[in-house]
Amino acid sequence: MYTLILIIHILVCFFMIFIVLIQSGKGAELGAAFGGSSQTLFGARGAATFFSKMTTTAAIVFMITSLSLAIITAKGGSVVKKSPAATQQRQIPQGPVGGPLQGPQPGQPSRPNVPAVPAAPSK
Repeated sequence: MYTLILIIHILVCFFMIFIVLIQSGKGAELGAAFGGSSQTLFGARGAATFFSKMTTTAAIVFMITSLSLAIITAKGGSVVKKSPAATQQRQIPQGPVGGPLQGPQPGQPSRPNVPAVPAAPSK
């Protein structure tokens, strides 16, 4: 459902951008107003054109899909709450006590120093 609404939302976005860009602006008549334009400068508007109706419809669908996506996302919960790393604790593997640079820990028996025997060269 989320994917379907998202696809519709993206298509409406592109359609709305296209419709708005192909319309002539209301300010286009502003320059011709002093030259004897038939329309008044800021007065009554004529009947709504096909493109203005399409823009209104696209804007309504855009708002509905935006609201729907916001509601679906909010009901889904937080990504942080679903993180598996927050619920599991990492366990550190236990190795032999003491390393090459540190001696045995207090209370641990010491290991004898046994030199490493080099491997015989194979022919």
